[in-house]
Amino acid sequence: MKKYFQFEELGTNYRREFLGGLTTFLAMAYILVVNPMTLTLQTVPDFPDSLRMDYGAVFVATALSAAVGSIIMGLVAKYPLSLAPGLGLNAFFAYTVVLVNGSPWQHALAAVFISGVFFLLLTLTGLREKLINAIPIELKLAVGAGIGIFIAFIGLQNAGIIVNNDATLVGLGDFTDGNTLLAIFGLIVTVILMVRGIKGGVFYGMVITTIVGMIFQLIEVPTKVVDKVPSLEPTFGALFSSFGDSSFYTTTMLGVILTFLFVDFFDNAGTLVAVANQAGFVKDNKLPRAGKALISDSIATIAGSIFGTSTVTSFVESSAGVAAGARTGFASLVTAALFILSIFFFPLLSVITPPVTAPALIIVGVLMVSSLGKIDWAKFEIAVPSFFTMIAMPLTYSIATGIAVGFIFYPITMIVKGRTKEIHPIMYFFFVIFVLYFIFLE
Repeated sequence: MKKYFQFEELGTNYRREFLGGLTTFLAMAYILVVNPMTLTLQTVPDFPDSLRMDYGAVFVATALSAAVGSIIMGLVAKYPLSLAPGLGLNAFFAYTVVLVNGSPWQHALAAVFISGVFFLLLTLTGLREKLINAIPIELKLAVGAGIGIFIAFIGLQNAGIIVNNDATLVGLGDFTDGNTLLAIFGLIVTVILMVRGIKGGVFYGMVITTIVGMIFQLIEVPTKVVDKVPSLEPTFGALFSSFGDSSFYTTTMLGVILTFLFVDFFDNAGTLVAVANQAGFVKDNKLPRAGKALISDSIATIAGSIFGTSTVTSFVESSAGVAAGARTGFASLVTAALFILSIFFFPLLSVITPPVTAPALIIVGVLMVSSLGKIDWAKFEIAVPSFFTMIAMPLTYSIATGIAVGFIFYPITMIVKGRTKEIHPIMYFFFVIFVLYFIFLE
């Protein structure tokens, strides 16, 4: 096992990989609650129950798809990168496709399945990997930093430190709130552990925060450890009924499939590059085993749609595991095993609250913006697209939109500067695609 994952070459060991995988799982565990709530439209009280997805089945599908994706990523691509149904795309699935468009959830799953198959074909031909490697190093670095700022922003929101303000869009939260104070405590503890150079500081910070939260009754102590596993039958394979339904074949559904394709490609590519950069895997602007990593994502999406969940993608929270020391695919196997176990130990997940995970996300953001130092800010033609890529992610609350803005400006500034020979032809293709994206999809 050590030889397969190259522990010695990467300077790691079982302890660091286990802690890394565990930290990633804890940072991602919220998806086991958030995804079923989103896909079943729990926040929409007037929606007919007969048209809702089954909550228990979606919960199991979420855990299984995350496990399948993480196992393939760990064994095949050997990256400490874990996957699960992506935020944003699950909201598009539920609120746009099902609620607004009025499409059956079976049709939405079929659209996810088709996008996954198409991505797999693109990956097997090598085209998907070529597209990622064509992106200039400065934009890759900007994507990593932008995702770092984005997830730190999410962490600050989850902590209640940054809240909505009608006058200024955002503002400081209520510092007398117990959960906000718990998150601030966790942040301070984690910072201290990281500054002291303690391996696994992010994970230990989460554990300490959880214990303190229980002591002050801000986190409920679980009353049950094991619960009955819900049935997967209501959603398993349900998508295939759509192919025999003539109402599935519409221009609206074509737009849905294209949206799944577009957002998943750039969300996954951005996350893959960012985490790989953080772990030190990117060499000469090339990402080793990128094709294998992308195959993992494609197969996970296909499997997830069959199980009964929305698009599966790489999670930026994997960077929390990297920060805790993970450097190999063994950490992904640990995360996968924990997702499988979570099906049986669902009551214990109640302790993984936003104040517990928020400090980890904020610290990861700090670590990921370090890539900004490698961008040549003195060259304005590089600074502009890099800055727009980075800043648009948190401001639009979308990784894909941030990438789109930066990729539109890059060929413009480079052409004006007279550096057209340095622009890869694929970047012109991206320019056209992103302009069309804003015109028709946004």
